[in-house]
Amino acid sequence: MPNETVPQTTINERALYRRITWRLIPYLFLLYIVAYVDRVNVGFAALDMKRQLNFSDTVYGTGAGIFFIGYALFDLPSNLVMQRVGTRLWIARIMITWGAVAACMSFIHSPGSFYAMRFLLGVAEAGFVPGMLLYLTYWFPSQERARAVSRFMTATSLAGVVGGPLSSALLKLDGIAGLHGWQWLFLAEGVPTVLLGFSVLFVLRDGPARAEWLSTEEQQWLANELEKDRALYGATKHHNFSDAFRLPAVWLMAAIYVTIQIGVYIVNLWMPLILDSLSRGGSDIGLIARFATVPYLLAAIFTVVIGWSSDRWNERSGHLAGCMALAAAGFAWAAIAGNIAVAILAFSLVAIGLWSTMGPFWALMTRTVAGTAAAAAVAIITTLGGFGGFLGPYVTGRLRDATQSFAGGLYAMAALALLAALLSLTTRRFGAPQKG
Repeated sequence: MPNETVPQTTINERALYRRITWRLIPYLFLLYIVAYVDRVNVGFAALDMKRQLNFSDTVYGTGAGIFFIGYALFDLPSNLVMQRVGTRLWIARIMITWGAVAACMSFIHSPGSFYAMRFLLGVAEAGFVPGMLLYLTYWFPSQERARAVSRFMTATSLAGVVGGPLSSALLKLDGIAGLHGWQWLFLAEGVPTVLLGFSVLFVLRDGPARAEWLSTEEQQWLANELEKDRALYGATKHHNFSDAFRLPAVWLMAAIYVTIQIGVYIVNLWMPLILDSLSRGGSDIGLIARFATVPYLLAAIFTVVIGWSSDRWNERSGHLAGCMALAAAGFAWAAIAGNIAVAILAFSLVAIGLWSTMGPFWALMTRTVAGTAAAAAVAIITTLGGFGGFLGPYVTGRLRDATQSFAGGLYAMAALALLAALLSLTTRRFGAPQKG
């Protein structure tokens, strides 16, 4: 039990949370940037890879999306293993494995090998995101969590800012040592992940109790605050593994998250090709990559702003609904875009809306459950989100081949995002403090 006798006046609360933030978030942020670049760099590689390997849009969409089948199938088991062996060891294992698989993507030569390597990449990375989100709950109570999560999640948008120019530069290595540019892209972005994976063993700690940079008094005070927070929002009532499967809140949040993930990976895996299709008289890969950074940069800024606002007003559902409504408007606008400039503006609205959901979404979710139930709930949601990550790229590719247009898929996504906005408004009761 947490030590209830720790004097509240001996701890400078704001200074402690700032120190924890600066100690953890930049490093976790770096890990997630690398993860996201390895996950979505196929969207930039596709600009050359599709032509050189003679892949149709359906083949590309299937391979891009099949990553999430492997990810979804192994997400929950991976997260439960992490609960047993500890964050430090398991995150290191995940990163080393997926870095090796990401580098081996350079050897694909057929649709079958493409599908196999993308599936194995998903298996290798399974558990990373829910593990990181769960890890943040060990350090930040719910009133601090949206800011912490949003700062961590800006990695997913800044990965697009970093990944676009980096991928463009690597694609220009075409022909060196007999390798295509897309092969250099996979090699150069996979190897650093392995090295970072080994660094995790020396940097991360398995919670505040094992953090030598916190005093005993600070460790006890933080444990006390986290326990009070769980009691206030009812998380202590839902602590066992099976509780996660019985809670309506988990399944409602999962439905919203699936929609978010469908939209996110349509942007990540298809936006470069959609922009390329709007170019007149041929495309410049470097120019397309630079254009594609704009939505990600704006998303990074607004993810932090929305996370701050959500914590400032201690409000989650309205922020979540507003973000999804903005994404819906952006997808509908993108469907009628007639040139690259308009498409960039439309995708900027989409990216701001989708990425800015992360802070309020996970702050709301992690108020509801604790302990093993939290690991199960986060894994359930991210597992189902993984199937959404497959569905979006796959259906987009099929519709593109069938209609020779991206509009149908974008309109469908706009409708789904609007439905998710309405569902978000029904989650208000899940974020309310418990009485008695």
